[in-house]
Parts: sequence; structure tokens; C-alpha cells
Amino acid sequence: EEFEMRKTVYAAGALSMLAALTFAAPAQAGGKHDGGRHDSDDARLSVLHGVPGVTVDVWVNGKLTLDNFEPGTLAGPLKLDDGSYKIAITASDATSADNPVIGPVKVHLKEGRNYTAVAHLDASGTPTASLFKNDTSASPKGEGKLTVRHVAAAPAVDVLAGDTPVIEGLENPEQEVLTLKAGTVSASVAAAGTTEPLIGPADVPVTKGKNTIVYAWGSLKDDTLGVAVQVVDSAKWHGHDD
Repeated sequence: EEFEMRKTVYAAGALSMLAALTFAAPAQAGGKHDGGRHDSDDARLSVLHGVPGVTVDVWVNGKLTLDNFEPGTLAGPLKLDDGSYKIAITASDATSADNPVIGPVKVHLKEGRNYTAVAHLDASGTPTASLFKNDTSASPKGEGKLTVRHVAAAPAVDVLAGDTPVIEGLENPEQEVLTLKAGTVSASVAAAGTTEPLIGPADVPVTKGKNTIVYAWGSLKDDTLGVAVQVVDSAKWHGHDD
């Protein structure tokens, strides 16, 4: 069965920066200078494991790409040629991609784009997968982007900066992108229409020229809500130099 990978979002957790795992790049993963191609032409794919309590293996086109991938970890970015890829997530002791617990999902990657594939729970707690396109467009001078993705088994949430809701009614698996002045935001995630934090408050840095992506993942019912953070570069702002 193919789960449709929807451009979506996830919310929930205690904000912690994630250790980035390195990808064991599968053969013919691209990223080499072949035929005059440059690395900048490649698509970039990161993978976030947002299913609590289960260590998994991730297979790309039938090749083991991430071994013993633990919840809350972010791997990548893997440089891949543009085209279609089949991603399957199996139990960690699997010897092939034949019996996935999630997927296989087919993703189409375009050159020069930046993506994150997320294994996560849907709003009702069923494991699924979503593919997000990461916004790498330029921000105005002195500003950066903050993206919030709700990938948790939880109802709609509001995201508050201090006491002010800056994102309202965000549902799994949706995302919202904000462009903010560089600095630190005291962010918390609360049930929609409330201010009692389910996650946070935690200081989230907004960095000029970067897109800071915050994922709320885990399960509200099982008390496993967590936060993962990914930072991607934005395009250079073609204004005056700093």
C-alpha cells in the first residue's frame, strides 16, 4: 500500500537540537560531478524519524541507507540525482525492504530542491510518511525563516511566540512558514485555542539567511511529544551586503 506523501506538518515536543547522522550513501546516489553536472544540481533529501519507541532501517530503491535509525534523529542531507525514488521503512532487523512497516512511498525529487522525508504518526496515531519541500528562498535583509511542521499524533495546535499565537489551528501533517527578524523566539506549542504549552516554552533561534524548521512529533496520548529541529540555508538575499 502506498501512503500518499503529502506536503504537511507536525507539532509537539521538548525542543532539542538533533545530532545529525551521516547517510551511508547508496551506490549511484549521485552527488558526483558526472558529465559536467555540479553538486548544486542535485536534490537534497534529509530524513527525520518521528515515530516514538521504534528503531528502524530506511531503504532507498531497495538499498539499506540508514541502519538502526533511532526516533528523534535527523539524517542527511543526501545528495541525489533528480528523479523518482522508492523509500521503505522496515524493522531494524530486516534483511531487505520487502516487508516495510511504512511505505514503500514513491517520492519525486527535482534538481536543486531541498526536501525532508518524515516517518511519523498521523493525527490518530497510525505510522505514515510525509515529504516536505524545504523553503530555501531568500529572506529580506536581517530576517530569517521559521517553519513549523505538525507531525505528531495530536489535534490541531497553535504555536505561540511569548503569549501571542503566531500560527493557529495547525493540523497534522501541515506546515506554516514565517519570515521573522533574526533573533530568539520563546516558542511554545499548545492545543488550538489555548495557551497551556504541550511543548515548550523553548528558545528557538531565527537566523538570517537560514530556515529553521521545527517539528512537533510523537504522541500526545502516550506522552511522547517531542521537538526536532532542522536548519537549511536560504538563497542569498540580493540586497546590500551586510
